[in-house]
Amino acid sequence: MRSGIHPNYRPVVFQDTSTDFSILTKSTVETNETIVWEDGNEYPLSKAELTSASHPFYTGQMKIVDTAGRVERFEKRYGASRRRS
Repeated sequence: MRSGIHPNYRPVVFQDTSTDFSILTKSTVETNETIVWEDGNEYPLSKAELTSASHPFYTGQMKIVDTAGRVERFEKRYGASRRRS
């Protein structure tokens, strides 16, 4: 392999921000935060808003997630009532 062209593939902890669910897996995601895992080692931390622990398909509960006002920005940009007749 050529050096310098491949992303850093390493263990990373993904943490669901709405539940206490966390998983340690390998990824190339870039993060600035770290966390001490159950084995006592420190790993990079990536926070996720939706995982299998909080997604309505897996939990059976409907939950509306509006990240940073996306719905409001859409309605502001395209109008609240742009419906076809």
